[in-house]
Amino acid sequence: MTGDRPGAALLRLVEVMDTLRVSCPWDARQTHESLAPHLLEECYEALDALESGVPAALRDELGDVLLQVVFHARIAAEATDGSAYTIDDVAEGIVAKLIRRHPHVFADVSVSGPEEVKRNWDAIKAAERAEAGDASASALDTVPFGQPALALAAQLQRRAERAGAPAELASLPTGRPAGTGTRDGDSVSDIGAELFTLVAKAREAGLDPELELRAAARAYRDRFRAWERPGRG
Repeated sequence: MTGDRPGAALLRLVEVMDTLRVSCPWDARQTHESLAPHLLEECYEALDALESGVPAALRDELGDVLLQVVFHARIAAEATDGSAYTIDDVAEGIVAKLIRRHPHVFADVSVSGPEEVKRNWDAIKAAERAEAGDASASALDTVPFGQPALALAAQLQRRAERAGAPAELASLPTGRPAGTGTRDGDSVSDIGAELFTLVAKAREAGLDPELELRAAARAYRDRFRAWERPGRG
């Protein structure tokens, strides 16, 4: 592909996906719902590849993630209820969003550094919600609760902090027995509150709690493998 304009291979991927959707029995029967587990799985595999430090492995896994995007867009293009969209609509949507939320690059706004870029991004998002008639929506509404708990806690804390929430909100009321579940507004168990506080401490140290726990899990895996080898001890 040397000499081609960057992105040329993406057009070939779209063409291959079109062919598979028509000619492959397995690809032809897939739906958004049937592909949902693969979307999540491929993202985790890409993260594993990133942590491996092997560039070629990450490249391959990013290709699998990209396939999921193209596949879902191809399925969406077949809708007949007026909700159809194409891969071009997906790309144009993110291009428009990036340009809109980077006025310091594509317009005449000046910024002092990365922190001001983040503040502007949040302000632009809030303005977009207001323009869409969603001004009363919470800044946390778009946080996906299906993600791993540590990552969820960190994202909630980041969003709240950027919205100006006081740090003491992260000090959760305790008193509920561990393992009994909770409803909105209820207290949490001591261990749940402690875990939530550890997430806040990790963020204060500039660390991602999900990645830190993953690193600890890998270290434990390696220690266990050493322990279970014949002749240990």
